[in-house]
Amino acid sequence: MTSVHKLDSVLAIGAHPDDIEILCGGTLAKYAELGVDVSMAVMTDGALGHMVIPPDELAEIRHEEAAKSADIIGADFYWLGFKDASLINDLEIRMTLVELIRKTKPDMIITHSPNDYHPDHRGTSDLVFGATFLSGLKHVETESSYHEGVQPITYMDTINSSNFIPTEYVDISNVIQTKIKMIRSFESQVKWLKDHDDVDFLDMIQVQSKARGYQCGVEYAEAFKLENVWPRSRTYRLLP
Repeated sequence: MTSVHKLDSVLAIGAHPDDIEILCGGTLAKYAELGVDVSMAVMTDGALGHMVIPPDELAEIRHEEAAKSADIIGADFYWLGFKDASLINDLEIRMTLVELIRKTKPDMIITHSPNDYHPDHRGTSDLVFGATFLSGLKHVETESSYHEGVQPITYMDTINSSNFIPTEYVDISNVIQTKIKMIRSFESQVKWLKDHDDVDFLDMIQVQSKARGYQCGVEYAEAFKLENVWPRSRTYRLLP
């Protein structure tokens, strides 16, 4: 049986405000309950995520919503503020992530799958992969000192689980209401998706968690896939 390793800290990095909550909010809530230091970082300002609210106004709204969500589980919150649709693998963005990793010093990083549907999600995945390697190089200079080693990366599920085959699950049955509460913080998105696309955002997320739960024999679950390239692999379980 695989042993469970007690983490001191975990960093979740999402492309847009609400990505983390949708895809791994329950898992982060469990980490927080276990006394793990949780950091939540949002790459973009989310300014293009509405057809009515102007971008500058929307960016402020979504910043407030994301901070409110992180506060629900007592997570440290980082707003990186890059523009929507700007997440190409360039040096400025990569070094911003290197500094973030060195500042938070996570034992594990959770981020998007490299084959997710959204270009910003794929860009984030690629940027995080590169930054985790650079963060452990002593002679790459940033404000914070280097974070020794190469951190494990765990990829979170995709929206509606499309094109994602998990290798691990986390039972979030006892924190599903916390996850829903976190997602409710994003009022601009919940209302917009209902009015514009007739999508019940909260129901969609709960159904996905329910489906993942059926796959592993619990009521609600979140799904993940470990990045299994050397030297990131571990002999113990990192997820709660």
